[in-house]
Amino acid sequence: MRSIINISLPKSMAKAVEKEVKTGNFASKSEFFRSLVRNWEENRLLKELKESQREIADGKGKVLRSLKDLI
Repeated sequence: MRSIINISLPKSMAKAVEKEVKTGNFASKSEFFRSLVRNWEENRLLKELKESQREIADGKGKVLRSLKDLI
């Protein structure tokens, strides 16, 4: 199920999005923004992973041996 979100952009940004779609880099404006959200999610997860790795390296993290260790 999809939701519709309306956004307002400055003309320069709107033109940049339209240019990317016209050049064939994206199938639609919606696909352009879905790509942005996917990249944002990936970056957020990568940041969390790096933080966890730092915690483990600093001896502050907890290595789970099984799912029971989560409780």
